[in-house]
Amino acid sequence: MPKAGSSSDFMKFAAREAVGPPLIGALLRMPWEAVQRHMLARLHERGFTDLDAAHLNVFQYPGPQGARPSELAARLGVSKQALNYLLGELERLSYIERRQDPYDLRSKRVALTRRGTSAVGVIRDAVGEMETAWTQQLGPKRFAQLRNLLIDLNRPTQPR
Repeated sequence: MPKAGSSSDFMKFAAREAVGPPLIGALLRMPWEAVQRHMLARLHERGFTDLDAAHLNVFQYPGPQGARPSELAARLGVSKQALNYLLGELERLSYIERRQDPYDLRSKRVALTRRGTSAVGVIRDAVGEMETAWTQQLGPKRFAQLRNLLIDLNRPTQPR
C-alpha cells in the first residue's frame, strides 16, 4: 500500500487534474456502483454467493419476469448472445426458467423461480437501505429533490 505523499498518490492527483472534474456520466455512475456493491454484499450475506455484478443486469428494474429474451436484450442494451449466456447461467443456478410463450409457441419467456424471487427481494431491500442512508446524508428534502430530478430525466422526451 503506497504511503500518503508517495509518487503513486501524486500520479492519481495529476491524472484527475489533467481530465478535470467528473462529468455527469461519472457522477451518475459512481452512486450506481455503490448501490451495486451494496446489493452484492447483501446477496452474498444472505447466501446468494453465486451471483456477481453481471447477473445483476438481468434483475434491473423492472426485472426479467415475463420478458422475451430478445426484448430483455434490447432493454439492457446487450447482444442476444450475451443475454442468452447470462440467462443460461441464471437458469443453471436456479434463479430463472425460460418457459414457452403461451401466445407464441415459437418464443420463450423468462420466469423467476422461487430462488430468483427471493434474490430480487434481497436486492430491493439493499437498495432501500441505500436510499435510507442517502436520505440521512442529504436530508429528506434534498433526497426527494434528487429522486424527482432522476424521475424527470427518465421520462420519455417529446420530439421537438
